Amino acid sequence: MTNKEAHLARLATYADVILRGGMVEQVGAICFRTGLQGSTEVLLVTTREIGRWTIPKGWPIKGLKSHEAAEQEAWEEAGVKGKARKRPLGFFTYLKTLDNGTKVPALVEVHLVKVKKAFTEFPESKERRVEWLSPVAAAVRVQEPELKGLLTSLMRRSAA
Repeated sequence: MTNKEAHLARLATYADVILRGGMVEQVGAICFRTGLQGSTEVLLVTTREIGRWTIPKGWPIKGLKSHEAAEQEAWEEAGVKGKARKRPLGFFTYLKTLDNGTKVPALVEVHLVKVKKAFTEFPESKERRVEWLSPVAAAVRVQEPELKGLLTSLMRRSAA
């Protein structure tokens, strides 16, 4: 079974929840910059629970538009400040583990954030690792097929 098939199989067990509107919604940020060689680099962070690689993401924030919430998540989880595009790059799904251990399907609205400044100290700096990678290397590290596609789409954009 491929990683894509395994991911879809995990989500399939939640099909009834998804069809009844039981998905939770989150916002995420693909943080990017131009590297020293002029190529695009993206920032991945580890999750706090098990240390798997992903992008900064979290719950919508009351009073903020989704792109503004993506900027806030980028700061809190990855220590970067930048400007998010208002229009989402796309979406991806995954199984979110809640604090009580329950797993729920989540739909993440992803915004591109052009990084202007990166900090070593930030709200979750003691709980996460961050790493700058090429979009292709980042796509290899994440588990979710749709997120892999969003990351690799950045290579096509920068090549055009």
